[in-house]
Amino acid sequence: MTLQLNELAQGKHHFNYALDDAYLRSIERSEILGGDVAAEADLVLRESDYSLHIHAQGTVQLTCDRCLAPMDYNVDVEDDILPEEADEQTDTLDLKWLTYELITINLPLVHSHPDGECMQDMQILLQTHLCSTMDDPDSCSNK
Repeated sequence: MTLQLNELAQGKHHFNYALDDAYLRSIERSEILGGDVAAEADLVLRESDYSLHIHAQGTVQLTCDRCLAPMDYNVDVEDDILPEEADEQTDTLDLKWLTYELITINLPLVHSHPDGECMQDMQILLQTHLCSTMDDPDSCSNK
């Protein structure tokens, strides 16, 4: 959802939109594999500048760093976005892209399933590997 600021009247504007699975999957080199996020934006447009408040809530799909399987991650983020300088203000705002960026900067550094929910085959492989690197691998063979 791209807004043409020069086509909007000054004042308050409210927008509802979604970042659906197709949109999230279309972003190349993204850590987000897909998902469904509902978003809303409140724009206050003034003569020389604007303010924007975005709130997004939903689920994105990430890759678990432990088992490499897809995992759902709930997001609920919001932020105020202000132009850095009114002189450099653009005439367009891409709400979907701004919302995507807001979500990605609020993702945890490590993506992992809760304990015990990783893919069973990968858990066994990881445990086997960890045990083989120990000084006494027999001490963990029953775990």
